[in-house]
Amino acid sequence: MSIRILLADDHKIVRDGLRSLLEKEEGMEVIAEADTGRAAVRLAALLAPEVVLMDIAMPELNGIEAARQIIAAVPGCKVIALSMHADKRYVMEMLKAGASGYLLKDSAFEELAHAIRTALDNRTYLSPQVSELVIGDYVQQLQKGNGSAFSVLSPREREVLQLLAEGNSTAQIAAGLHVSVKTVETYRQHIMEKLNIRNIAELTKYAIREGITSL
Repeated sequence: MSIRILLADDHKIVRDGLRSLLEKEEGMEVIAEADTGRAAVRLAALLAPEVVLMDIAMPELNGIEAARQIIAAVPGCKVIALSMHADKRYVMEMLKAGASGYLLKDSAFEELAHAIRTALDNRTYLSPQVSELVIGDYVQQLQKGNGSAFSVLSPREREVLQLLAEGNSTAQIAAGLHVSVKTVETYRQHIMEKLNIRNIAELTKYAIREGITSL
């Protein structure tokens, strides 16, 4: 049975090109076309396609909002964004809306066909350039200070925290790190101040929770 696809793009030449390519692909069928976001929502509700290829910049209703409405109204329908824009705002909002993929319009057709099959396998497909944006944004968010030991503490402080949590005394830590006892005490004080923790027992729990050490 063919994969039933709805094309949503406000440029007829783009829809014609996509239809031509998709209908040459074994096991794929274009069942309808929409030139506005509202038309895409209406046709999706009426025809229940398995996949909607959705442009972001659609008249009347943008592709992000159209995707959100389609996913809510048509159980199991997968929406894949097709856009000229490798902009993380568009990518993140489309993914939040529930899209199963985001491809740039300069992608090869083989990539689109792969994205469609990936979506139907309940996985998410992103163009390589888009993946880089998403990963970069994720790393940036982590680095903004989310309260984890890896963002709050310095590498040396994390090292001292682990040794403390593993039951080493201040003297043992000093000997192992080749620093003075006073230096270790200063590290411990800084760690406790940064984490707002008052005793070693709580430090140990924190270290285990954050993956600094294990039981």
